[in-house]
Formats: sequence, structure tokens, C-alpha cells
Amino acid sequence: MTDPSSARPPRPPLDWIAASLRRERVRAGVSLSELAKRAGIAKSTLSQLEAAGGNPSVETLWALAVALGVPFSALVEPPAPAVQVIRAGEGPTVASERTDYAATLLSASPPGARRDIYRLRAEPGPARESEPHIPGTVEHLIVSTGRVKAGPRGESVELGPGDYMTYRGDVPHAYEALSPGTTFVLVMQHV
Repeated sequence: MTDPSSARPPRPPLDWIAASLRRERVRAGVSLSELAKRAGIAKSTLSQLEAAGGNPSVETLWALAVALGVPFSALVEPPAPAVQVIRAGEGPTVASERTDYAATLLSASPPGARRDIYRLRAEPGPARESEPHIPGTVEHLIVSTGRVKAGPRGESVELGPGDYMTYRGDVPHAYEALSPGTTFVLVMQHV
């Protein structure tokens, strides 16, 4: 039986660390020599890391992240897939407890982008009243199927398939399905 405390940690994912280092160094506009100097490591070590060689330590990668002005995760996080698909009926969904309304998060806002995308389903019945979101929030709504009445209190508009509207989301607003099987896409943009 092997003692878990003596087990060697897995080898780091050198290919994506190498690609991340190159990407961030080029983005910062610094040479290999300059980055190595700023991080306090040998230029040959950095060159080897960018060639997906060696066995970088946490300390070395942390020093490089600091020298590049990026979070440590920017160097070690796996690359996001170039194409991401969420099939209809899949994805993290949360239902309302007061009305027949469900929100599925399609895309959380990546750092620096400050927007979320939802696919919503609603059935006729009580309107889904929404309290104001954080100041500066703007909502963009595109109807896919059915009919919906949406918008800020006193400014609601009836929309059908293909219709688009935008409005302040930092004031009280509501969504009300006017026909069965109403679906729409909602983009919440945060300032």
C-alpha cells in the first residue's frame, strides 16, 4: 500500500502553460530576457517553459504571473473550448417559486466582459416581477417563440417572435408570457 503523502504530484500541463506564457508575454509586449529579469528567473528556464519543457514550480509560475501582471490562473487554467454548445433543455436552470418561469444560464460573464446570457421559458399566468439589478444594468431581450410583455414598470411592450427590445434593468421590471410555450433570450449587460 502506497502512502498518499509520499505520492508525487501530477506533472503540470506543460503545453497549455507554454501557450499561456507566450500569449501573456506577447500581450505584455516584453521579450524573453525582460520577462526573465522581471520574474527573477534564468532566461534559459523561461525559454524552456515556453517550449513546453521543464517542470515549473508554483513559485516560478507565480513569479512569472506577477511579472506579467496577470492572475496565476491565467497561466495554469486549461484553455476554454473554441466552440461551446448547450443543447435545448440542458444547462443550469433555476425555476421561479411564484410563477411558471425558468431561467437557464447560457454564458456567465467572463472577466472584463460583464454580461450574462440566459434562455428563458415562460407560460401564461402571473407576470414574473423582477426587482432592480445592480446599478447600470441593461437588459436585451429577443423573443424566440410565443408572445411576451416585458420591460420596466409602466413601459412594458408586447413582443413576438424575432422582436428585440432593450431597457434599464436597474429599475423594477417584469416579464409576462402571453401565449403558451413562450421562450426568449435575455442578455444582461452590467456596467
